[in-house]
Amino acid sequence: MSYPETVLLHINGRWKPAASGKTLPVLNPASEAVLGQLAHAGIADLDEALAAAEAGFAIWSRTPVFERYKLMRKAAELLRVRADKIAGLMTSEQGKPLAEAKMETLSAADLIDWFAEEGRRSYGRVIPARFAGVAQIAVKEPVGPVAAFTPWNFPLNQVVRKLSAALATGCSIIIKGPEETPASPAELVRAFVDAGVPAGVVNLVYGVPAEISSYLIPHPTIKKISFTGSTAVGKQLAAVAGQHMKRATMELGGHSPVIVMPDADVQRTAKLMAASKFRNAGQVCVSPTRFLVDQGVYDEFVETFATAAKAVKVGDGLAEGTTMGPLISERRIEAVSALVQDAVQSGAELKTGGKRIGNSGYFFEPTVLSRVPKTARIMNEEPFGPVALMVPVSSLDEAIEEANRLNYGLAAYAFTRSADSAARISNGLRSGMVSINHLGLALPEVPFGGINDSGYGTEGGADALEPYLNTKFVTHLQAE
Repeated sequence: MSYPETVLLHINGRWKPAASGKTLPVLNPASEAVLGQLAHAGIADLDEALAAAEAGFAIWSRTPVFERYKLMRKAAELLRVRADKIAGLMTSEQGKPLAEAKMETLSAADLIDWFAEEGRRSYGRVIPARFAGVAQIAVKEPVGPVAAFTPWNFPLNQVVRKLSAALATGCSIIIKGPEETPASPAELVRAFVDAGVPAGVVNLVYGVPAEISSYLIPHPTIKKISFTGSTAVGKQLAAVAGQHMKRATMELGGHSPVIVMPDADVQRTAKLMAASKFRNAGQVCVSPTRFLVDQGVYDEFVETFATAAKAVKVGDGLAEGTTMGPLISERRIEAVSALVQDAVQSGAELKTGGKRIGNSGYFFEPTVLSRVPKTARIMNEEPFGPVALMVPVSSLDEAIEEANRLNYGLAAYAFTRSADSAARISNGLRSGMVSINHLGLALPEVPFGGINDSGYGTEGGADALEPYLNTKFVTHLQAE
């Protein structure tokens, strides 16, 4: 596997450098070495992409849905064939273990397949009329060119949901890809290009995020935006979209609670959730973070979880046996370190981890903090790193109250053998997604999205297509 010398923009069916010739370096987070360069889009490139998306929409929106379906399925197969290569690129630029990168690539292909199928089922409806001779129908039409803004933590799966929903409904798209991890999403776009998507339908740019979003969102060509990222940035972009009456899907940050009841299988639950916590070095929007554990099983759960954390093998994602790679950047190391230090100073007990590993690469120890007070910053701010927070609770009511204390509402987890407790949890938690007794999120066919400060809209399941479609009502009085 060799990283490209320069990751190019894709505009109007062509791979091209930036009009200015400007580039940005791409770093390997495991070694801090420069992997290659990235074309840096300016206004001239964005204008070209906007014109291309408008022309592409005129073609793609008129393409029969079955033809769109076949092309998308072909792109999915190309992704599967190229999975090993793409996984290598992803691990080099993002850091996650190679097995996780390949799983993400294959999952992206499954998402394309599902959206392609679901796009064939965007039905309208006939509405019975009150009067003789009147026909009433509601039809679904693609909303128009889409601007999508995607993060670095899942370079394929954050892009593919937006791209697949847009293409399945007949929309064109401009993707603002992640500058930290550009090569793997470029390969996703390449699969669609090689499958035969018309020029202008899929466009890919990189650059200064604030500059690109502030130019694309207000532009009259763009009819819908989709953003995945931090709550702070999401609120800013949603405000701009609202000023211009643009549809927006917002998948923002989280601070996922995990309720562990005294009747749960403590050993199994601790090991399962430790694996989930340290996946992708905790850089996951739905990563379990606040573990609200019944005090009767608290010590056993924490010790089992800490033992699992100590067994995590941290290293270069390309090295055999690695189960957790580096954080994405020096900035993330500093942020996570500051949160851990503040928690300990606030009274939390450091069970394991808590510091950077070595001086080369952005590695951080899998960390477990016990009896973390609510006043600690990390109990209120999304850590987005490999840190688990343990808090004893005396009742289910107390656990639900703490779970709902923050204004986040993306994902929540719970473990219990009691049907009554499960019902109370599912009804009581204020969250867009709740998974009880297993890890059941992010499948193509199920909703994926949050509420409150975690955003709005969904990027999974049948509802994910709706924001990309306009409903047109047509009523017709037959001539006498």
